[in-house]
Amino acid sequence: MKQSFWTASAVLFTLAAAPVMAQDAPTKDTVVATVNGTDITLGQMIVAAAQLPDQYQQLEAPVLFQGVMDQLIQQEVLANTLGSVPSTVTVTLENNKRTLMASTVVTEIADAAATEEAIQAAYDAQYAYAQPGTEYHAAHILVATEEEAKAVIDRINGGEDFAAVAQEVSTDTGSGAAGGDLGWFGLGMMVPEFETAVVALANGDLGALSAPVQTQFGWHIIKLTETRPVAPPALEDVRADLDGQIRQAAVEAKLTELMAAAEITRPEEGAFDPTLILNADLVKD
Repeated sequence: MKQSFWTASAVLFTLAAAPVMAQDAPTKDTVVATVNGTDITLGQMIVAAAQLPDQYQQLEAPVLFQGVMDQLIQQEVLANTLGSVPSTVTVTLENNKRTLMASTVVTEIADAAATEEAIQAAYDAQYAYAQPGTEYHAAHILVATEEEAKAVIDRINGGEDFAAVAQEVSTDTGSGAAGGDLGWFGLGMMVPEFETAVVALANGDLGALSAPVQTQFGWHIIKLTETRPVAPPALEDVRADLDGQIRQAAVEAKLTELMAAAEITRPEEGAFDPTLILNADLVKD
């Protein structure tokens, strides 16, 4: 196995690791190698392996084991060249420890909250009692004034193609380029005035034009082409979304509780120059 597979460093080391002694029940503290008297443990190897990119996780266990051990040995050899722990390393370790511990708590809170019962309850609250709805497929032409809107209606009623007129005059250039087509949408997705006009068209003949409809965007001429019923989604279709919602809500609630109970002091405004956060020299020895 090439050492460059495990390190981006141009300096490579070829080291023979001490053989691992067979044990009845290896633990995280089982020593797999030593470097100048410093132990490298099975637990350290497990964590290092878990942090490798996915393509390395697919390696056969003997190859992965040897590669990770070689990597940790090389790192320890390099670390031994330092007489003391640099301040940047100490501060980084403190930050990493805080981050990992916080992440562990977040995971525990989220996992405890996202039970099957909680997911079912969230589904029932959002969907189980929802009535089937309707989706609408419509097109529109948007212009600046009511007079322009009436002129557009006269052109289309006179035989001109709706899509061609939309491409020519609609100020909604996005839908205009598609002949005014807005695709499928449900209630609540459009501004109220537009939605009211679409629902009114659904009660009449499909393909008919609306009267000019004013919204905050201008004046619309709307043509409804299709409608379709929409049933509430099945639980499995929204499980991932519900799971995420439950986890986020649980973490936010717990964090709010912990923040309220914690004794926190912050510096008074102006106590520190904000640009100090950019001064990396302060953490150098």
